[in-house]
Amino acid sequence: FRSSLISFAHQLGFPLMTASVVIDGNGPREAPVFHSVSNMPDAFKDASADPAASRRDPINRRLRTLSVPVVYDQTLYVSEGAADLWESQAAFGYRCGIAVALHLPAGKHFLLGVDRDVKLPKAEDKMVKLMGELQLLAVHAQAAALRFLTPTEQLPRPSPRELEVLRWIREGKSTWEIGNIIGISEATVNFHVANVVRKLSTTGRHQAVLKAISQGWIV
Repeated sequence: FRSSLISFAHQLGFPLMTASVVIDGNGPREAPVFHSVSNMPDAFKDASADPAASRRDPINRRLRTLSVPVVYDQTLYVSEGAADLWESQAAFGYRCGIAVALHLPAGKHFLLGVDRDVKLPKAEDKMVKLMGELQLLAVHAQAAALRFLTPTEQLPRPSPRELEVLRWIREGKSTWEIGNIIGISEATVNFHVANVVRKLSTTGRHQAVLKAISQGWIV
């Protein structure tokens, strides 16, 4: 996964790449957890590990809320009063670049950035092409990143009745039809659906079906 992302970054003209899955903390005082791969120079890892500097970084601040590519160079850092941060990273080849964030369900985020020490193209069409290609790469890479970079998720197994309801949802049955088939009320069907959606940390019944299939609970 890491080698593939580095190769794509090189094809775009960027020798440096960083990809991270960020998982929000459980509360405002709990720091997010980062799982990353990169070809960052070892010497820069220590220089970039300061949490206070990370919070000041204008790229990081933008990526928290934006879902479009963010372009940076020295000008951005100077305009935001963070010229010292740019100077510290420029020595390691991080002079300009593009980064994008995908904000996913359950408090997860995928960040992908490419960096280099030569100026970005001035032509607007070239920059639009670079940003579009990076965003497309991020969309394709985020599922693999969640699989490879985050710890294995230990999910509670749904009850037999919850799995039965999911099987009928997979067959395209409505709540009313499922209730008639297995002899329970629509309210009870909805109760089981709500329980299994919560257990599997999904945003709806159809995602719950897909997750149950991926776990081998529905065949």
